[in-house]
Amino acid sequence: MSFRESAADMRDELVRLRHALHREPELGLDLPRTQEKVLEAISGLPLEVRLGERLSSVTAVLRGARPGPTVLLRGDMDALPVSERGGAAVTSQLEGRMHACGHDLHTTMLAGAAHLLAAGRDRLAGNVVFMFQPGEEGYGGAKIMIDEGTLDAAGERPVAAYALHVVSSMLPQGMFYTRGGPMMSAVDDMIVTVRGVGGHGSAPHRAKDPIPAACEMVTALQTMVTRGFDVFDPVVVTVGSFHSGTVNNVIPEEARFEVTIRSFSRAAHERLQERAVALVKGIGAAHGLDVETEYRVNYPVTVNSDAEADFVAGAVREVYGEERFRRAPHPFTGSEDFSYVCDQVPSAFVALGACLTDADPEKAAYNHAPDAVFDDAVLPDGAAFYAELAARRLGLSAV
Repeated sequence: MSFRESAADMRDELVRLRHALHREPELGLDLPRTQEKVLEAISGLPLEVRLGERLSSVTAVLRGARPGPTVLLRGDMDALPVSERGGAAVTSQLEGRMHACGHDLHTTMLAGAAHLLAAGRDRLAGNVVFMFQPGEEGYGGAKIMIDEGTLDAAGERPVAAYALHVVSSMLPQGMFYTRGGPMMSAVDDMIVTVRGVGGHGSAPHRAKDPIPAACEMVTALQTMVTRGFDVFDPVVVTVGSFHSGTVNNVIPEEARFEVTIRSFSRAAHERLQERAVALVKGIGAAHGLDVETEYRVNYPVTVNSDAEADFVAGAVREVYGEERFRRAPHPFTGSEDFSYVCDQVPSAFVALGACLTDADPEKAAYNHAPDAVFDDAVLPDGAAFYAELAARRLGLSAV
């Protein structure tokens, strides 16, 4: 029986697990109830299980009956601080929390893959590491798990690693989508505080107004993108928060804005901090103002191995058919901490369309939206494909 057929038989169990996770979403690195559900889902399987120390992670190793290399499969588990709305079949029971990015599907698919691969353990030549990861949404959970030894859990580094990520729009249901090279952007944050001297709005010459200088910084950052970086190596700079002042006739003492900065190559990522900080400080100095910057380097670029992306494409075409695969023409502008795994192991990060069949993918609410909806129908295919990738990489095909 193929992985697809076996996963189809597991559909009801997969849906139950996904719904249980969706009803009780947890945030950040501390996911005790989610961890408990994962442990229950994989209990009884021939796995070596290790729990995280600084986070509620689960690392499980399946050792094949014969020696061979190691493959890693990753599923993230955390939710978002979003209040759910919409007409989904199952909704969050916790106000202000929602699995708005589909991580409940990833966790369920990975647990399903553990069952599928454990059932064929006697035919596996090598090991599979199942990486159930908290804290993807800005907490760097992948890096913490790597620091705690997840990549070495089987005794040797994996020869390949794979992650699936569902999307609630953009792609038709069941479409697999990936590319070699950059797949997701790097992301950094910058907080800029411009300090001047307050005064009366009628006499700005007697004060040092931080607002015009801060506005100049915002526009100059956009010019930096178009004049300081190669148009074929794009950079995205967005000021999403700007605060200053209280009333219209008072010049405030300070202005503060926050920036998200995204890039698609290691070279651009490395240059951005120096260029952006020097720019805002230079403008502040020209106006006689003090400028304080807090620059946080967050996730690096998620770079797929060309060979592993081609391997994924071949597997999709053979198992599901040519019509189920689409090669991404360019990277996603979102970011992922699976990038830390990609930096150390040849990897492929793969998107899977989970849009409702009766919805228009171009109009459906996207991931992170309070009305984003993911279709349970993709759960068996996701579980089967996780298993298929590991089995094929270890020399076993179960088409």
